[in-house]
Amino acid sequence: MKLSQYKSIVLLLVALLSTGMIAAQTKEITVDGLKIILKQTPKDVVSVRLFIKGGTDNYTKAKEGVDALTLSLAVQGGTRTRDAVTYATEAEKIGSVLGADAQLEYSEISMTCVKLFWDKSWDLFADAILNPAFDAKEFGLIKEQFMANAMSSISDPDQHLKNLALSNAFKGTQYERIPDGSPKGIESITLDDVKAHYKKILGKQRCFLVVVGNITEADLVAKVKATLAKMPFGTAYKPTPRTLITKGGIFIEDRDIATNYLRGMMSAPTKETAEGAVMQLGMSILGSRFFVELRTKRSLSYAPAAFYSGGVLLNPYNTIYITTQDPKQSIQVMTNIINEIKRNGFEQSELNDQKQMFLTQHYMSQQTTSEQSLTLGMYEILSSWKLSEQFQVDVSNTTLSELNKVFDKYTKAIQWTYLGKQAQVKQEDFKQTVEEKKKPY
Repeated sequence: MKLSQYKSIVLLLVALLSTGMIAAQTKEITVDGLKIILKQTPKDVVSVRLFIKGGTDNYTKAKEGVDALTLSLAVQGGTRTRDAVTYATEAEKIGSVLGADAQLEYSEISMTCVKLFWDKSWDLFADAILNPAFDAKEFGLIKEQFMANAMSSISDPDQHLKNLALSNAFKGTQYERIPDGSPKGIESITLDDVKAHYKKILGKQRCFLVVVGNITEADLVAKVKATLAKMPFGTAYKPTPRTLITKGGIFIEDRDIATNYLRGMMSAPTKETAEGAVMQLGMSILGSRFFVELRTKRSLSYAPAAFYSGGVLLNPYNTIYITTQDPKQSIQVMTNIINEIKRNGFEQSELNDQKQMFLTQHYMSQQTTSEQSLTLGMYEILSSWKLSEQFQVDVSNTTLSELNKVFDKYTKAIQWTYLGKQAQVKQEDFKQTVEEKKKPY
């Protein structure tokens, strides 16, 4: 797509938003101690998410996966009023999709439905949260699924590399814990563990609700008062302090595979700040340079990448990644490209093009109620849902000088993780970025 086409799309979307054709009003409500974020839109597809703060901070390394297993059992394992088959059948009949997800810093129970079946869908959603059966038979079945997935993750080089890299870069922190669990962690989890964990995390101080769709405030408040307001008050979550990557490091796991896998991780600013938007632009441009140099020109890799960890909130990081049969040359080229940017900066044309692409992708990604509810929830966990609209402003206002300064600031140390043939690399192959004197930006 040409730059002029991107500009046209962005201008059209901005015009629609400003004229109210895509109408939306977001407000914050508190019902009996439970915080609710309601975004009223004309869309008749309703998205509901109960966010639970803490994620991997809510359990130990020995029990990693308990969060995901617990919430999956709550949604899939039936309730005290409906067995698992009855519950799934009722949801399927009205087209409601209920799910659970566990991430590093939060977990959630979600529901998407059409407004026509809003009342019945809410009943199913609230029933799963307030009355999970925690049936022993269903627990056994779901635990088996989690065990199979955990084993599969180890054999999947990309997923295993990601877990290794997090453990390497953030050793001793909650980021060492795998949200979906390890074989050892899943094996250790009992039904009593699940019940105790659910009791610990389900509370008004640790949870908040996000609703997006064509729903009135009065209707939502009445539904919450009759159901979720019965949740216990619970205890508040206190985030673990950030861990910045200030020193380079190397972790190597020998594996006889066809190609070698590499991740380099660096610290990054949090996404709700102006620096966060700037960093995302910089890493995206770096990814484009990697593609040209590593794939197109040198054929060192099919899919080199550089990206900002948009889904990691309180302790974000930047990642450079490659799969290659020539790791030594690949590392050298990747660090050379970063060092060249640190010396000479980005080009204005790169920034202009990237801005238009980012704004277009941002507006297009927010077309569904599900994405809107997820975005509101993630910003609320970071700081405040009110900052969710700031991203496009920060992208638009980014200058070349700011881009160069932020990129230089957060590319000072790389934690390298290597999965592949150990004989093909030496410690000295894992290069670090170089600090050099340069012109003021």
